[in-house]
Amino acid sequence: MAKTIQPDKKAFFDLMNTIMPFGKYKGVRLVDLPEPYLVWFSQKGFPKGKLGELLQSVYEIKVNGLEYLFRKRVR
Repeated sequence: MAKTIQPDKKAFFDLMNTIMPFGKYKGVRLVDLPEPYLVWFSQKGFPKGKLGELLQSVYEIKVNGLEYLFRKRVR
């Protein structure tokens, strides 16, 4: 029997609501950072710890064209 993969709602919430704490984009939500900035981090190295993990996740989502995951659904 195939196991169903369930999204981690807390991790997604963290991605949606974490604010960049330093640098040129201080105060901007990670999901709103421009892709070239995330590419720069991927080349230079992401910060250590939770922030680095979140930035890397946002980078992967944007590079793979999945930004729609961050948009609010309108019904």
